[in-house]
Amino acid sequence: MAGIVVVGAGQAGAALVAKLRALGHDGPLTLIGAEPVPPYQRPPLSKAYLLGEMDMERLFLRPESYYTEQGITLITDAAVTALDPARRQIRMGDQTLDYEQLALTTGAIPRRLPAAMGGDLAGVHTVRTLADVDRMAPEFVAGRRMVVIGGGYIGLEAAAVGAKRGLAVTVIEAAPRILQRVAAAETSDYMRQLHAGQGVTLLEGTPLERLEGRDGRDIAAHLADGRVIAADFVVCGIGITPDDALAQAAGLTIDNGIATNAQGRTSDPHVWAAGDCASFPWRGEQMRLESVQNAIDQAECVAANMLGADQPYDPVPWFWSDQYDMKLQIAGLGTGHDRVIVRESGSARSHWYFGGGTFLAVDAMNDPRAFMLGKRLLTQRRSPDPARLADPAVDLKDLLR
Repeated sequence: MAGIVVVGAGQAGAALVAKLRALGHDGPLTLIGAEPVPPYQRPPLSKAYLLGEMDMERLFLRPESYYTEQGITLITDAAVTALDPARRQIRMGDQTLDYEQLALTTGAIPRRLPAAMGGDLAGVHTVRTLADVDRMAPEFVAGRRMVVIGGGYIGLEAAAVGAKRGLAVTVIEAAPRILQRVAAAETSDYMRQLHAGQGVTLLEGTPLERLEGRDGRDIAAHLADGRVIAADFVVCGIGITPDDALAQAAGLTIDNGIATNAQGRTSDPHVWAAGDCASFPWRGEQMRLESVQNAIDQAECVAANMLGADQPYDPVPWFWSDQYDMKLQIAGLGTGHDRVIVRESGSARSHWYFGGGTFLAVDAMNDPRAFMLGKRLLTQRRSPDPARLADPAVDLKDLLR
């Protein structure tokens, strides 16, 4: 009997099926994943798991028995090769499966260097799946040379693991500064000092020309300025793209990922989308957020709407990154800011973004109090007085009054 089918067994897919059951849906429910393991957390992959501080079972979002107990058919190691919205049917190889409603939570795919630039060398790795990290883990041996392509959060997290393991780490960033796409110059400066203090070499404003390697290894990174950096292996952290190929082939509307309305419904009334693969209308643009919390919150909203709630998704974005002993927590989006106010107290530091007098976001480094207050202000759509915020004598909690 046809029921609800969810394609993509990552954070969003797992949250969606769990919410459906929590809301009382008792019909047939199937979750399909391309990987051979149950749904798991991704953030620890590039941190605790890669460092050997977390075993595989602790990565799993829920024990495998949960899905059986909840009457959820979990299909792993299965690639969905086609979607036919007219027949309300998906295909997995020679097998077809009917659905009443379908949710696409297919996530994202890491960008790779083109083969012409050496992206297919054996010693070049990406960080996205459990298999990716298992493949690269043996490379992290003290004294080896690691080159990271890309100075975004994934690249910097990998660099931090390498430095903690005693590797010689070089980060190559084509943009004028690390984190340029996602953070203010003040946050870039802070992170640059953090990594330099751990012995990491940061090469900013330095495009990569190509990688060359003998037998796929003994890699030489040729830079556009003529320098050559030797490496035993390379980690690519140059971003991700939404995994929307299945939806695109089926004729669904694509706009910065699988386009949905405010409720999470795609251009087909029986197909929904959530997580890294999905875009949604948010404050005048079709927004796509790449974060664990968005995957969970959007998926839970979609689950409710699949059951008739008709509630719009209007998030306050937030993110985090762990590097060395520093926890960075971000609330909001700083895009379009024209002013950054810095507050500092001991090891705690926060950067507050404003655009035209409106509070946009906060980056909080080892400062959970600033993060929580900033998130609360954003939820309430309130802007603190920049002058009072800039005054270190003003207590943060007073900004709520």
